Amino acid sequence: MNISLIIVALYIIILFVISFFAKKRAGKGGESYTLAGRKLTVPLVTCSLIGLAIGGSSTIGVAEQAYSLGLSAGWYNVAWGFGAIVMGLALAGKYRDFNVSTVPELFGRFYDKKSRVACVICQIIIQIVVVSLQYIAGGAILSSLLPGVFTLKTGMIISACVFIGITFIGGMWSAGLCNLFNVPLKYIGIILCTVLAVSSRGGLHNLSQQLPHNVPYFNFIQGTGIWVVLSWILIMTTQAMSMQGPVQLTFAAKDAKTARNGFILGGLLMIPIGFLCALIGMSARTAFPGVSATMALPKMILSLNPLVAGITLAALWAADVSSACSMLLGSATLISHDVYKEFINPKADDKKLLGINKILVCILGVATFALALSIGGILKTISIGLSLSTAFTVTFLFTIFLPKLCRRNSAFCTIIVGIVTLFLWQLVPAIRIFPHVIFMEWLTCLSTFLLVAVFDKETLKNIKMPLNKSTLQNAE
Repeated sequence: MNISLIIVALYIIILFVISFFAKKRAGKGGESYTLAGRKLTVPLVTCSLIGLAIGGSSTIGVAEQAYSLGLSAGWYNVAWGFGAIVMGLALAGKYRDFNVSTVPELFGRFYDKKSRVACVICQIIIQIVVVSLQYIAGGAILSSLLPGVFTLKTGMIISACVFIGITFIGGMWSAGLCNLFNVPLKYIGIILCTVLAVSSRGGLHNLSQQLPHNVPYFNFIQGTGIWVVLSWILIMTTQAMSMQGPVQLTFAAKDAKTARNGFILGGLLMIPIGFLCALIGMSARTAFPGVSATMALPKMILSLNPLVAGITLAALWAADVSSACSMLLGSATLISHDVYKEFINPKADDKKLLGINKILVCILGVATFALALSIGGILKTISIGLSLSTAFTVTFLFTIFLPKLCRRNSAFCTIIVGIVTLFLWQLVPAIRIFPHVIFMEWLTCLSTFLLVAVFDKETLKNIKMPLNKSTLQNAE
């Protein structure tokens, strides 16, 4: 316990030292706080994206599902990586060239105010749910790492304080620089712990003999099922292309090429981590058959070499912090930029927005913690919430690649139908003709966008793709 306590204390100190350094680098402007002055390099974009993606759901959540269903749970991270690569290839550079601050700002630029408002509301709801799940993962890690010091609830409280504190101090620079420290150590720790966990069970062959035989633990697809895997791929690709959290990293990159390369590299690096965490969860199934599935990964890691276990769990917790910080900052940016500045105080200067952002970080941090106390089932909850991003992705894909089909009311109608689809899916089981709501979302949102194109004759006249260096070179 003493080793673990020292490691956690050192981590907290290091993260806050980095955050105070980031505060000095960020300066006193709102854009420096929320977008790092649009100066993120490829390593910072890559590590920030991985920090955002490989948080509680991609580690604790994957191990939680692998505990019951096996290796196929690792596809969750493959899906995230695939989504990031698609985003990098298709949209990341284009988003950076628009030179805006939020996803709803783009809706307002191309469509109308009601579309922007609807986008803000949905984005905030989704991100609040995702941040809340990070509290649960953070609490699970701390309560396992220091069971004599933390319960799940007190671990969540400490995690919340660190989430809010780091974001409050340094904003985007905090998240980026902390991830440069967290991500390499997290990967080293997970790889070491996977090797030690499997070795402690006698190797892969012995592990397969110890696991219940009525579940295909070592099958890459069967445990979760092909439809769940496909739903994860569709969800993660959809949200990577339109949610404020990942998209904000493209806005913060120093140029389009940096944004594109950062996403592609980050996506490639994410892919193996899911299967490693799944193996740890499966090892926990044999070592701790009666433990809560949510505690599978931290319990298994803690049973290994004390120093390696302490460092790895602390790194996972710190990565969870980074993931939550990015989401908290994204939510605050949405409200300050698309609500406060747009409708309440249009004349707000950069310094005023900085203060508003910091206040919002505190308010949202408390609100998401309260929500976390009533949420369970990490991967299931997050996959349902993220499916709402379908409306944004459909709208942007048409806007950028098929603008002739875009109409003044396309965005608003698509968002409303996306919301209604999600509510009906939850409330009316009879409409569940697909294995996951994401398939229904794509069907209804695509149909809505195309129907509006047929019946609405008011075309958009202000869709102008930004001219960047690469565009000009191609034109020449």
